[in-house]
Amino acid sequence: MKENIKIGNAGGFWGDDLDAFRRQLIGGELDYIVADYLAEITMSILRKQNIKNPQLGYVTDFVNQVLENAELIVQKKVKVITNAGGINPYECAKKIARGLEEKNLNLKICIIDGDNIYDEISRLYLNTSSFKNIETGESFELIKDKIESANVYLGIMPIVKALEKEADIIIAGRVTDTSLAMAPAFYEFGWEENDWDKIASSLVAGHIIECGAQSSGGNYTDWHKITKWDNFGYPIINIFQDGTFEVTKHPETGGLINTDVVKEQLLYEMGNPGHYISPDVVVDFTTVKLEPNGNDCVKVSGIKGKGPTTSFKVSMSYRDGFKTSGSIIVSGPKALEKAQKIKSFFWKRLGTEFEKSNTEFIGYNSCHGELAPPISPNEVLLRFSVFDTNRTKIEEFSKNIAPVILSAPPGVAVTGGRPFIHNVMAYWPALIDKKDVKAIVRIIGKNEEIEESIEIPSTTGFEKDIPTISRAGIQVSTGKYENSKINLPQNDWIKTKLYEICLARSGDKGNMANIGVIARNKDIYDFISEHITADYVKNMFKHVCKGKVTRYKLDNLLSLNFLLDESLDGGGTKSLMIDAQGKTLASAFLNQEINIPTELSNTVKDSSG
Repeated sequence: MKENIKIGNAGGFWGDDLDAFRRQLIGGELDYIVADYLAEITMSILRKQNIKNPQLGYVTDFVNQVLENAELIVQKKVKVITNAGGINPYECAKKIARGLEEKNLNLKICIIDGDNIYDEISRLYLNTSSFKNIETGESFELIKDKIESANVYLGIMPIVKALEKEADIIIAGRVTDTSLAMAPAFYEFGWEENDWDKIASSLVAGHIIECGAQSSGGNYTDWHKITKWDNFGYPIINIFQDGTFEVTKHPETGGLINTDVVKEQLLYEMGNPGHYISPDVVVDFTTVKLEPNGNDCVKVSGIKGKGPTTSFKVSMSYRDGFKTSGSIIVSGPKALEKAQKIKSFFWKRLGTEFEKSNTEFIGYNSCHGELAPPISPNEVLLRFSVFDTNRTKIEEFSKNIAPVILSAPPGVAVTGGRPFIHNVMAYWPALIDKKDVKAIVRIIGKNEEIEESIEIPSTTGFEKDIPTISRAGIQVSTGKYENSKINLPQNDWIKTKLYEICLARSGDKGNMANIGVIARNKDIYDFISEHITADYVKNMFKHVCKGKVTRYKLDNLLSLNFLLDESLDGGGTKSLMIDAQGKTLASAFLNQEINIPTELSNTVKDSSG
């Protein structure tokens, strides 16, 4: 049994740095390389491809990465685990197997199957599963005839079985992002299925590195502290038998790893930090302990977990109308005034009501809305967007963008041609009983045929129903947020930007955005815990947040996590917002002013660990 293993991430989404895979291979010793490509939007794209061509539906970039670096993979004896299989892991595996054969290289390939339950939906719905939307509570009846894909988030056990079969390359479809890193640790250290704290630790490790360079300096609030941006280092987990681990990267690479960087990533796309559910374990992120451990290295320990639930999460996509966007460049004197005038007469000329429409002034306030400071831009990219279930209305919209340039104020131009109309595949999250799912490991033979198929039990006997979660310490906005601003006392208080006292990172969870806020020291944490309430944040983002705001505390990280319901215009592929995933909300938050005691501002210092 190994004392430790090193797992390097080589990608956080489909479209990430294609050279990261090679750099991880040549930068130093690794046992595993993992690459996470899938998101709800990605699954919709892959499904569209698969409908048009049954041989597609996987991440083609991954095939190229493996074949271009196959000799190095053999030489370094590194195992590769990915979810690049998407909708069609078998075709992905066949493509790689064919390329390896041409290179006369022998690498054993396994695929993880069984997550795709599309063909079983009708039977399951009638007999065992309600498939109600777990975010909105809506009935499956609303969309059951529009379903195009349905994939279960599988856990670690199929990947563990593939490792037991001595696979060199494991290609999964829909598994949890964290399981790519969890499974190697479980396998190498021989953990028991109920070693909850150790399994929980590996999940936290997987969560930290699943988004690639975000945990090695990418999107870091204090970005100016990074001195090297080229040859950007991707994160590496050095995990030990007891579950403790280090977050690091290859020497001499770009980026930065410190406790603040890791804190930001821990809070990224976080829900309830005390009850983080996965197929294999439920984790308490409020137990995570971080310590600086040398240059570009953070030690992580203390993590607690408990047994998993009886359900898998299902990610479905369904047909939900059409959308398109068109843009006009507006420049010169009074650019904003001209853009506002064009907005007014464009919709009046069009004379059509859409189910959803949006106008954005890019370069002025498109990302931050009412929170953007007033400026007089020299140019504005005026972006019009529409959504409707009636394609004819969308087509009419697309024909009316270009004519504006000859009947508008001067200094305008259209970008591109007539807007392309997109079929919208919307996201529907649901639950399914684990007993109704059969995960399968398939070994790919030399002739690209399936050599062996092994069914993996989806239950271990340790599953429990989701317990009632304590609401202690959790705040929910009250609706009285109009009066939630902090009043400035006459003496001994000053105004400051939130950036001066906090760090932050934001992300998406369907139609919900999260903003993780990290205090720069303990005194500041005590202050923001009292004053940066759910009502305060609801008031700040009332222009975008249509639902409630929920606040969670993480004393261990000196952090607050805010969930903003109904903030992303439907989320993912359905949203008409230019920032459909809430990535810029943290920057909007940090740019706002707050009143703080003068003595508190004097405590602010460099808190990077």
